[in-house]
Amino acid sequence: MKDAIRLVADLMCIAARTAPKAAGKDFVVTSVVDGDILLDLADAMVDYGKTSGKKNYDRDGANVAQSSACVLIGLKDAEVCGLNCGACGHDKCVDLPELHDGSEFAGPVCFWRSVDMGIAVGSAVKVASMHNIDNRIMYRVGVLAKKTGLIDADIVIGIPLSASGKNIYFDRG
Repeated sequence: MKDAIRLVADLMCIAARTAPKAAGKDFVVTSVVDGDILLDLADAMVDYGKTSGKKNYDRDGANVAQSSACVLIGLKDAEVCGLNCGACGHDKCVDLPELHDGSEFAGPVCFWRSVDMGIAVGSAVKVASMHNIDNRIMYRVGVLAKKTGLIDADIVIGIPLSASGKNIYFDRG
């Protein structure tokens, strides 16, 4: 079953890669983690929750430890779209401040590049759903995937994957 889940994870990365992007420019990056690296990620999540005092890293880390694989989707060096739309809070794209590291992710990011990432994530989870692979989009996974260098990206979302009798990501205490 793990081989099938890994295949679906790879297909999810293809879906994210080929998802539509604003102005046809692609800044989405993907990766898949499994095996011992996945367990290391789960441990890092639990540890980070303890040291930072932030809630639910332990809960989500336990979910990751129970997973067969995890798809990582991020944005790297995303340029502004150039629409001067103001959605980022600035009237002109040139006024968006330089990218800088925050406590968990780097930003600010052009609103439309965030939409690109959202479409990529949605395309990926659609593939998982089509193959009956349980999954959940997790912010906390992305934080530790970035911090531990599992993916070179400025912003990251993690999507752990499982196939069991009950959905471990939603049927939790």
